[in-house]
Amino acid sequence: MTQMPSTTINRRRFVCLGTQAALGVGAAGMFSRAALTAEQPSAPATKPDFPIVDTHQHLWDMSKVRQSWLTPGGPLTRNFVMKDYLEAAAGLNIVRAVYMEVDVDADSQLAEAEYVLDICRRGGSPTVAAVIGGCPGEDSFKAYIARFKGSPFIKGVRQIPRAVGGQSPYRQKRFIESIRLLGEWAMRFDLCPPPAGLPDAIQLVDHCPGTQFILDHCGNADPKWYRSPDKDESTDAVAARRRAAEQWRRDIAALAKRNNVVCKISGIVSQATKDSWMPNDLAPIINHCLEVFGPDRVMFAGDWPVCTGVATFRQWVHALKQVVQNRSIEQRRKLFCDNAVRVYGLAAR
Repeated sequence: MTQMPSTTINRRRFVCLGTQAALGVGAAGMFSRAALTAEQPSAPATKPDFPIVDTHQHLWDMSKVRQSWLTPGGPLTRNFVMKDYLEAAAGLNIVRAVYMEVDVDADSQLAEAEYVLDICRRGGSPTVAAVIGGCPGEDSFKAYIARFKGSPFIKGVRQIPRAVGGQSPYRQKRFIESIRLLGEWAMRFDLCPPPAGLPDAIQLVDHCPGTQFILDHCGNADPKWYRSPDKDESTDAVAARRRAAEQWRRDIAALAKRNNVVCKISGIVSQATKDSWMPNDLAPIINHCLEVFGPDRVMFAGDWPVCTGVATFRQWVHALKQVVQNRSIEQRRKLFCDNAVRVYGLAAR
């Protein structure tokens, strides 16, 4: 998930808050393939039309789980279920999806896991795996996650870092022990720190060399860092944006030196300026991540429905395709499909 205006969602709260296409389910439970359709005239006709694995799919049914972060009356305060996802993804050639936890209240975490496990077991949808919520560092964590050890569907855990006593959990001994346990049990951990928390993420990765990490949302970079100065914007404000961008670039490059980290190209569109953003606004962030992580350690992620605060699922996919259209066919296929299959250990179809 990605940071949205405070009237709808706060990323630090939500984001502890993704061969044949999912246009519809046929009698055999397979997906029909359709040509890519542009939502806007400016959307590029990128070919070939690669199959896409969405490594960051959010779903929730408010009758099954509690999510205290939801704002009463907000645009996300309703059910977002598979039918809605399939409608949003229609025509995009989404062949598989990895469910991503949605920061349910702690007493709903097991219900959330059972909810998505049922979806995966039933089949008939693109969702074939899940990253579930949990509370690393808590006494109950080992017994909780042991339920899913060896599951072909549960691929890992995510918890958004919340400081405890002024210290990031990424630096706390018991938290580190829990993340090491995930590695021992062949599970992954999704990192989702704010940009200022990237040094803490580096520390955690260094303490857990046997664990596979996935960095969500390009480290939560803000595309507004790169906008042209507003006519009324102070010199100090412009300088602060530039410093933030440069610090993020250094920290992302440092994290990328750790070979057990993969980066999701996602989330940043939710921080763009609604109704006036363009794909090129996202390009500096996307291209930096692609360069420092390299073609084998980047994955597409949708972040639906959180992205809808600024862009539709289709707009985000087309924007990313436009930014990477001059990269090689092999690199684009790895980004949109192949790396996700390998990193998440998705079964062949």
